[in-house]
Amino acid sequence: MIIDGEGLVLGRLASTVSKKLLSGERVTVLNAEKIIISGNKDWAYAKYKQRLDRASISNPRRMGPKYPRRPDDIFRRTVRGMLPYKKPKGREALSGLRVHVGIPMEFDSEEIGQLDEAQPKNISKSVELGRISQLLGAKF
Repeated sequence: MIIDGEGLVLGRLASTVSKKLLSGERVTVLNAEKIIISGNKDWAYAKYKQRLDRASISNPRRMGPKYPRRPDDIFRRTVRGMLPYKKPKGREALSGLRVHVGIPMEFDSEEIGQLDEAQPKNISKSVELGRISQLLGAKF
C-alpha cells in the first residue's frame, strides 16, 4: 500500500499505518515532510527541542539518548512507538514500513492512496513535520 502523507495528521496516520503493518501489509509513506502536527509552531518545536535537550542532562560526555531530526525518521519512530518492536512480531511489522521525503521517481506512475481516517478534523493551527525538522537542524 502506498500512502501520500501530505496534509495528514501525524498521530492518526501513524496509528493507521501500525495497524496495517501488524496485519502483515507492506506500507510506503510518501511526502513525510508534509505530514502535519496539530498545534502552533512554537509549541511543537518546544516539545521536540525539550526531548533533544535531554541528551545532556545527566552527563554531558555521554552521547544519548538519540532522537531523530529528519521528517522520515520522526515518522518511523512514531510508528515504532505504536508497535511491539522488541518482539519478533513487531520487528517483522516494522521492517514492512518504508518512508520517503518527497516522491521518488519509482513511485511516479504508481497509484497513491489516501486515508480518510488520518484527515485533519477541526484543527485551526498546525505545523508541517518538515518545518519542525528544519528548526531542529535537519538537512534533507
